[in-house]
Amino acid sequence: MFSADLAIPALLVAVLSYLAGSVSAAILVCRSMGLADPRTTGSGNPGATNVLRAGGKLPAALTLLGDALKGLLPVVITAALIDHPPTIALAALAAFMGHLYPVFFQFEGGKGVATALGALLGIDITVGALALLTWLAVSLTFKRSSLAALVTFTLVPVYLLFEGQHAFALGFVIIGAFLFYTHRGNIQRLLAGTEPLIGKK
Repeated sequence: MFSADLAIPALLVAVLSYLAGSVSAAILVCRSMGLADPRTTGSGNPGATNVLRAGGKLPAALTLLGDALKGLLPVVITAALIDHPPTIALAALAAFMGHLYPVFFQFEGGKGVATALGALLGIDITVGALALLTWLAVSLTFKRSSLAALVTFTLVPVYLLFEGQHAFALGFVIIGAFLFYTHRGNIQRLLAGTEPLIGKK
């Protein structure tokens, strides 16, 4: 998948994408708006859903946008410079891992949904739009953000395969596996019927 002449560019892409993903939008937004650190309130997760519960719609929207952009931009920039799907998929995976384990914030990151979605939109806007519609349909039906994320990213590799995007499908199988891991507490609450509704404290 990676030839010798692409090894150094791929490594550079991975490092820079990871660093971009390590910038925590939730923490920066909450600090700038005088809100509590999202790691110390609500679910303790530095992501848009927890910021929504703790601070309201505006900081949550800014967090969502920031997290999505740090997945989107590394993918778009890499694709513009290197026409090599595995390297572009590596950019998406590295940005996602940076969000989960940010070097700038003691490796205490969020669950990665918005960053993964931003990366997906950069890879294939059709599949990204289909993923958004899937998330909206599940979230509006069941009012559980975690369930919507898990269903969506279970289906994303299937959507990519239908589009013939095999390298990206493999990348999102890995991303999906990590999403199930980061949502393990949510899965337990979903099974127990105690997962909170979207927007509910």
